[in-house]
Amino acid sequence: MSANLQSIDRLKEYMQTVGKQAREAGRLVAAAETGAKNAALTAIADKLESSVGQLQAENRKDLVAGKDSGLSDAMLDRLELTTERIMSMAEGLRQVAGLPDPVGEMSALQYQPSGIQVGRMRVPLGVIGIIYESRPNVTADAAALCLKSGNATILRGGSEAIHSNKAIADCIKQGLEAAGLPANAVQVVETTDRAAVGELIRMNDYVDVIVPRGGKGLIERISNEATVAVIKHLDGICHVYIDDDADLDKAIQVTFNSKTQRYGTCNTLETLLVSEGIAREVLPELGGMFAETGVELRGCKTTCSILADAKPATDEDWDTEYLAPVLSVRVVKGLDEAIDHIEAHSSRHTDSIITENYTRARRFLREVDSSSVMVNASTRFADGFEYGLGAEIGISTDKLHARGPVGLEGLTTLKFIVLGDGHVRT
Repeated sequence: MSANLQSIDRLKEYMQTVGKQAREAGRLVAAAETGAKNAALTAIADKLESSVGQLQAENRKDLVAGKDSGLSDAMLDRLELTTERIMSMAEGLRQVAGLPDPVGEMSALQYQPSGIQVGRMRVPLGVIGIIYESRPNVTADAAALCLKSGNATILRGGSEAIHSNKAIADCIKQGLEAAGLPANAVQVVETTDRAAVGELIRMNDYVDVIVPRGGKGLIERISNEATVAVIKHLDGICHVYIDDDADLDKAIQVTFNSKTQRYGTCNTLETLLVSEGIAREVLPELGGMFAETGVELRGCKTTCSILADAKPATDEDWDTEYLAPVLSVRVVKGLDEAIDHIEAHSSRHTDSIITENYTRARRFLREVDSSSVMVNASTRFADGFEYGLGAEIGISTDKLHARGPVGLEGLTTLKFIVLGDGHVRT
């Protein structure tokens, strides 16, 4: 069907067709052997590598349109498919092929008094809709994770990358067919009409879960309007608390890395909490390091009395994800006040304590209600690759169904299985 879908009726018909095809393909992919899935991933990687010229030609169409529409240099950079990025996509597919297949794993099998065995089996979620912006590499990454975990997927990328995404999707289709798997196991929505998103997130008959990847505005819209279950996080307001029993060198190293290793990621430090017992030791050195790297500090009254260059923080600062070289700093009385602050202002993403006190570390791990809680480690480690998941499709700050980085296991669920030998209930 043409991508130039004009009427809402035609759009609905198109999306319904995509959904039906995904549901049918999902049954076949869920039953596929690991070897077939790995063969498809390898074939897709090979096709990407042999199609560099074609992919870049289609990508140039998006880059030209993006420049004409006034996309920022940063957005254009995210959009560009360099040879290195295409090769990286292919390598990512091969890495996913090398990961253990979670589908079909049986666990916790135990005999019951009746004589039956009861356990659990890991199975695919079904059909996953993924809505994302800008980066066309997400098309390959998401397809790989969904395919390896036995799911069909419907991909709706940003309109600014439509030509790039369709070209990558063509490579994926050919790789699937080469491995004997249904081409419709991975479908890219071919219309740039934003109404397609509204249809996708309400297709309960065909879609089992939605994963939005993008800015806060996109994720809020999806969360508010979807009738399909959503795996998402809105903000990454991450904290580091430096306890008065912290090792000074560790505190400085971890805090500085948490903020400056990259500014624009969801696991970047946004608020630093410092115990008053160590504040006058650690803040001057950290303040000098941040000043050298151009990080603006916004502090409480005590912070500003210690660091002359710090600007007074507002109430809004404690609830802001800067994604920029800006850091809010608050001096607290101790662990209790730090945990209270995190409870009030954290986005439940990632929070870390720096301490040599085992008891306080245990309390922090137990009482801070975030998807990742750390001791003496940079918040920048909150990532699927760093957690040994191989890759991730996103971060979840929800408590159901997945939490934290969502890898292959997060794209599956568990069902009960019962093994008997003619057993009947009396």
